[in-house]
Amino acid sequence: MVFVAQTFGTPFIGRGSELARLTDVLDRARNGTPRAVLVSGDAGVGKTRVLTEAAAHATRTDMTVLTGHCVDLGDVGLPYLPFTEILGMLAADERFAAAFAAHPAVGRLLGTGNGTGAGTGTGTPDGTTDTGSRLRLFDGVAALLAAVADITPLLLVLEDLHWADQSSRDLLRFLLSRGLLQNAAPGAPAHRLAVFASYRADDLHRRHPLRPLLAELVRLPSVDRLELRPLADAEVARLVRALRAEALSDTTVRRIVERAEGNAFYAEELLAALPGDVDPAAPVMPSGLADVLLIRIEQLSDTAQQVLRTAAVAGRRVEHKLLHDAVQLPQDALESALREAVGRQLLVPGEDGTYSFRHALTREAVYADLLPGERVRLHGTFAGLLTGQARSAERAHHSRESHDLADALTASLEAADHAQVLGAPAEELRHLEAVLELWSAVDPAARPPTCGPVTLTLRASAAAAHAGDAHRAVSLTRAALARAGSDADSELAARVRYTLAGNLIRVDSTKAAYTYSSEALAMIPAEPPSHTWVWAAATHVMAARYMGHDEDAQRVARQALRTAEELRLPDAQADLIISLVGLDGGNRRTPRGRERLRRARDLARHAGNVSVEMRALFNLAIGCYESGALDECLTWLSEGLERAGRSGLLSSPYALELRYLQSLILYTLGRWDECARAAAADAERLPPAGGFATGPALYVALARGEQGAVERARALLTGPFDWMASLVAGIVLTDAAALRGDAEGAVTAMRESLAALSDGSGNERPDIGVRLAALALSAVADAAVRLRRGGDEAGALRWAAVASELVEVARSTAAKGEDGTRQGPEGLAWLARAEAEWLRARPRTDGAARERAVAAWETAVNAFDYGDPYELARSRRRFAEALLAADRREEAAGQAGAARDTADRLGAVPLRDEVDALIRRGRLAGSPSAADRIAALTARESDVLRLLARGRTNRQIGEELFISGKTASVHVSNILAKLGAAGRTEAVAIAYREGLIEPEPTASA
Repeated sequence: MVFVAQTFGTPFIGRGSELARLTDVLDRARNGTPRAVLVSGDAGVGKTRVLTEAAAHATRTDMTVLTGHCVDLGDVGLPYLPFTEILGMLAADERFAAAFAAHPAVGRLLGTGNGTGAGTGTGTPDGTTDTGSRLRLFDGVAALLAAVADITPLLLVLEDLHWADQSSRDLLRFLLSRGLLQNAAPGAPAHRLAVFASYRADDLHRRHPLRPLLAELVRLPSVDRLELRPLADAEVARLVRALRAEALSDTTVRRIVERAEGNAFYAEELLAALPGDVDPAAPVMPSGLADVLLIRIEQLSDTAQQVLRTAAVAGRRVEHKLLHDAVQLPQDALESALREAVGRQLLVPGEDGTYSFRHALTREAVYADLLPGERVRLHGTFAGLLTGQARSAERAHHSRESHDLADALTASLEAADHAQVLGAPAEELRHLEAVLELWSAVDPAARPPTCGPVTLTLRASAAAAHAGDAHRAVSLTRAALARAGSDADSELAARVRYTLAGNLIRVDSTKAAYTYSSEALAMIPAEPPSHTWVWAAATHVMAARYMGHDEDAQRVARQALRTAEELRLPDAQADLIISLVGLDGGNRRTPRGRERLRRARDLARHAGNVSVEMRALFNLAIGCYESGALDECLTWLSEGLERAGRSGLLSSPYALELRYLQSLILYTLGRWDECARAAAADAERLPPAGGFATGPALYVALARGEQGAVERARALLTGPFDWMASLVAGIVLTDAAALRGDAEGAVTAMRESLAALSDGSGNERPDIGVRLAALALSAVADAAVRLRRGGDEAGALRWAAVASELVEVARSTAAKGEDGTRQGPEGLAWLARAEAEWLRARPRTDGAARERAVAAWETAVNAFDYGDPYELARSRRRFAEALLAADRREEAAGQAGAARDTADRLGAVPLRDEVDALIRRGRLAGSPSAADRIAALTARESDVLRLLARGRTNRQIGEELFISGKTASVHVSNILAKLGAAGRTEAVAIAYREGLIEPEPTASA
């Protein structure tokens, strides 16, 4: 029998492990181990799709697949419906005619038997059950299916068992407990049979008739249970994107994922409800989905429906007492209604006296079905009940929905205050924006007298900055500036401007920041001393420093520090001390500078100003990093991130910088797995503007040859300009071009990155320039060497001229970087590598050129020994190359071996392959053994390689290894790449030469 699988327009996503379990059962059944699997899951979670994929696998492996469906016919069911469907398919297949003839009792289910009763042959003339006839029928079905399984391996699929009639349930119990899964007699052949039966878990209320049967079946040794849980969010996102040909915004995908809660059907319906070219953040509930969900609600009693409607207004979750007060039913009536809703699995009771909707979309469907007046009335009821409780956010929502805007404004402001106390800046921002939106709609007499729209907007901008949304902070501060107008007093006007200047610094708009900080400082006099002038001065100091106006910055900073001490403003003192340490070039790298920074940290902590404290901790960490004290750096990083976490500021600017630096330290120390794990954990928690914080994980991915690193780096450049994101992207794109031998691309990426970083900071020499120049120089030197060996001396000289230009960028940046001082150990190491690459690009004009190259690469190796094993290994590889050219083979072998060991430990496969190629070309001592080299191939690739050596085609390889021809082709491509072979013949030759495979024994042997 040919099984025609249901076709789907989307790839099979997210159920790999479940499908593997089912296919394992099928494989064992084909070999004579019969089993049954009960597949459960909520409606729409993907049971049919998994069973269809499993059935398709069964068909591909020559099993006969028979599917029977149970149908919801209410209280009137058709006896044996799924088995009648299965037997009908069997009867239509002539292969099984003899088996049917041998078991005539089965014909009763098809209306062809000779028994008594109406159609089924299971009744007697007086209407009672004929037990003997029923048993003969069950034995006949079991015997028939066993006979079919002897002819062909058999898979029975029973779908929607929750709708099965009593007769079908009884027959299934018989087949699994006494018939099909048991051998007829000792020594008899086992049945080549599998049974898959699915049912909806969310339909099984307490009194559902399927429950006792399931409890009985799962105790059988031959019956397994497979629960399909909701899909992971990432898998739902993949499904949504696969369903739409055109691109969807991340916001829309995220919203659908949140609402679908792992249910594939819900996700498809929500996506289908999008109006094509419109991309809203919250698509409406699709009518078809709402109808499906409401059908289950309408099966409840009127009282239970009333309770559900009231609960839906409360939200996804509601406390018993609050629901009782809102619904205004007697306690016993409420409890009866709740028991009914819980029994139908619409509500789920919590241990804390609450009830939650089993699925958020069920709540949405019930809520959307309310009449407008009913909805307003119930929201008003909840708002009144919450008045006086510490639940301002909920009260604000209910007041707004019941059109009590004055109370909504008051409650939103209370909710913002509460969020601020809890250290939840994103929630504080949301509530403050609600206050600002309601402000003009509320009567002035009902507004809070203690604040105005300008101060509220400034507070909202601070919350946005703490939440990691720097561009939103700028937008809000500009709105405050517009609201202030010309009527604002000079102190408020100055405060708005220096706040705007501080926010502009965070988005790297330093020129505009300097303009506004200058205006703020000019608006308020230094005498008499004031809090506002001190903070305006502190902000101006930072802006002036970024613009390179160091003398102006130092003068204002010293004056402001004296005033802050006079006014006893410890947090302002701390901020100004930090700026003065930065103005004293390189001072944060020294013990004295870090002592001053520790004092600033203590002052800020004493004042309770976490933002300034975070700035001090960041400078302590970066000072240690720049001086090569990496262990001490990690200590400060841990303290800073722990402080940010306790204060709810993990998304604030300095916290993001600390997270980046921590990730960079892990990368630099060679703790790459930790770096990658931290990035994966942070990916879901970081704000959109904080993607750069996981940047070092991109360096790991690139060094390991992983796919997608370049695309992820380019993604950092989308959206508003971000200096750190541009820095990370510049490093990845420049190094990626160099690794693929694209000198033109590497130089272009370097120049574009430096231009963007210089424009963004106003600094002509961003420190990263020395690293970018060294990375680009490696590709330029490769191009020059390649052309020179090919006899194109003119082309080589052109690249040598480019190399001279790039080495000057590295020299000038390392000598006088962003703070005007010579760079620390890292910058000097990159300068040493740049110098060595420059020598490699230059023509060799005398006999001493080789020794100069050796000396240059030895300097680079020693420089990177401060604590960057990957760059040390890359320099060792070049050092070995230079030593080999100078005929210092033993030293070359030592450097190459050390480089290979590091590359192997880090998982830097491309570097390891380059070192192996150098060792082979140079025939260096200590060449890796065949066992080491074959480890580069996976076990499956080794199997494919051996079959390649026998001359097998991709199709033949697939047949022998039980994989598809396409999969075999992928393995062959991977083998060619790893062996550096242009074709299959060359790959086999390399494999024999390197001892990766042994020659086949001859017949005479």
